[in-house]
Amino acid sequence: MSSKHRPAPFVIAILRGITPKEVLGVAEALVSRGVSGIEIPLNSPDPFVSIELLQRAFGRDCQCGAGTVTELEQVERLHAVGGRLLVAPNIDAAVVRRALELGIEPMPGVGSASEAFAAIAAGASKIKLFPASTYGPDHLRALKAVLPAGVQVCAVGGVDERNVAHWSRAGVDGYGLGSSLYRPGMTGAQVAARADAFLAAIAAHDEDKQGMRA
Repeated sequence: MSSKHRPAPFVIAILRGITPKEVLGVAEALVSRGVSGIEIPLNSPDPFVSIELLQRAFGRDCQCGAGTVTELEQVERLHAVGGRLLVAPNIDAAVVRRALELGIEPMPGVGSASEAFAAIAAGASKIKLFPASTYGPDHLRALKAVLPAGVQVCAVGGVDERNVAHWSRAGVDGYGLGSSLYRPGMTGAQVAARADAFLAAIAAHDEDKQGMRA
């Protein structure tokens, strides 16, 4: 698919370290700005409590779920609280398959072409290039050239408003924002300001592309 016809990239907010007491205020600021997914890494305080709160409050408008999922038992717990998104730092075919069986969208982490195709063989249609900063946009461009049509790649790790244009030109389908968006203790207003900066950078790059095509 050419960049001219590529849909707008999706954005997943990674709220590592957030507490259940804080999560709804921060999430409200993100959902109101059109952020399409919220990930609570499982090394956060009481992560499944936060995920359940998110799903109840915003599940109709945003894909809510868990990050750093590496074990089957964690997949079952995610399903029990209603989570619909599973993000992993690695590719574990059993985890991917079980998520799909439970109606949860898996997004396993990959680096090489071999890992990407292993994730696809397990059933994943979205994969996470991680850590994106160490692979870089040129790596993504080469990887996208051999992936099947319809497979989406999300860049995670070191992504911020300063390098949006580089990733967009490489053909990225989505962005996962971690510490560039949220750090423990930040307020909803602070997170909103960072989200606005990132979304503005995406919009500005899209306008530049349209101007070049005109």
